[in-house]
Amino acid sequence: MLKGFRDFIMRGNVIELAVAVAIGTAFTALVTQFGNSFIKPLVAVFAGGGAAGGTFVVSGQRFDYGAFINAVIFFLITAAVIYFLVVAPYNAFEARRKRGQGPVDPPPPPDDVVLLTEIRDLLREQQGHSV
Repeated sequence: MLKGFRDFIMRGNVIELAVAVAIGTAFTALVTQFGNSFIKPLVAVFAGGGAAGGTFVVSGQRFDYGAFINAVIFFLITAAVIYFLVVAPYNAFEARRKRGQGPVDPPPPPDDVVLLTEIRDLLREQQGHSV
């Protein structure tokens, strides 16, 4: 049982996933701090400034649209970084790898198709000799 657990933990996918989670967590902290340091103050300035910038109150309920704008900006930053640093290079790598393989030969036909083809050829040959 422990050997199976060790094999599971040592598989490459689990280690890659752990690295991805750690890097994702660090990147999230970086984007959050960027937003808190630069984006939130900008939204507050353009939305009325002060501590209540980016909010409005209706019937005693506070609506924080500035936080929503920040979340949208964080999402766009994160999506752009993932696309340009992960997806685009991976797609380019895959395209280069496929180009390097040359023409792909079709897979061989199944055995039953080969056998039927041989039978057909033998029948044609026999008919050709007897005619």
